[in-house]
Amino acid sequence: MTTRIINGLSVEIDGAGPSLLCIHGLGGSSNTWTPLMDAFSGFQVIRPDLPGSARSPLPGRPLSIEGYVESMARVIDELGGEPVHVAAHSLGTIVAQHLALRHPAKVRSLALFGPLTSPPDAGRPGIRARAALAREGEAALQEIADAIVKGATSSRTKAQQPAVLALVRESVMRQPPEGYAQSCEALADAQAADLERLGIPALLVTGDEDGVAPPVNVQAMAGRIAGSRHTILQGCGHWTTFEQPQACAEAFAAFHAARSG
Repeated sequence: MTTRIINGLSVEIDGAGPSLLCIHGLGGSSNTWTPLMDAFSGFQVIRPDLPGSARSPLPGRPLSIEGYVESMARVIDELGGEPVHVAAHSLGTIVAQHLALRHPAKVRSLALFGPLTSPPDAGRPGIRARAALAREGEAALQEIADAIVKGATSSRTKAQQPAVLALVRESVMRQPPEGYAQSCEALADAQAADLERLGIPALLVTGDEDGVAPPVNVQAMAGRIAGSRHTILQGCGHWTTFEQPQACAEAFAAFHAARSG
């Protein structure tokens, strides 16, 4: 494993084979994907921290979905420009969809965990309010982290996986406050991609208790992407790769096996 700084972003690179670009979500980092690394064997796994998240500093302009997309395109170009498979979580799934549409020659497939097209309009003010709270500093991020642990993990995870709760909490608490705030604002402003135009293999995975990417919404998304497949994980909330890593790994492996079979 190596860590490189590519256009200002911290990027972990592991393995060899076809490239797999992993895009984390709001409050995430390259470690969103650590539980799935065994399932990613056979790929060159590229795990950036998005601008303003974890170890990657804020750029000189406010964060946006468009900015995320172009930052991912530049990472692909810097690493040789060959088309990549993409795995993405939550906010990262919005970035992945727009990346595939804006740069179709760069993306071979999408594996989307906790996928969404954009926040519902009724939810956007709350995301902006979270941005304002994050700017109050580290104590506010702890408050946000505790609320996310309570609201975005499943009842099974809360009862049986205390280490997962700690991991979700730590992932959010370790975000830089301004970076997290701008990430919230980028999500609040996100617009839906034209899913019917994707035209590449896609896997959509969500939890049966995911309130951010509810199964009914994910099923509707899958219905708009020709030839896609979707999986609903039992006893799982929104932090799919942390809460149900084995099930995520199995879904990912089956998806890519079907593509190559």
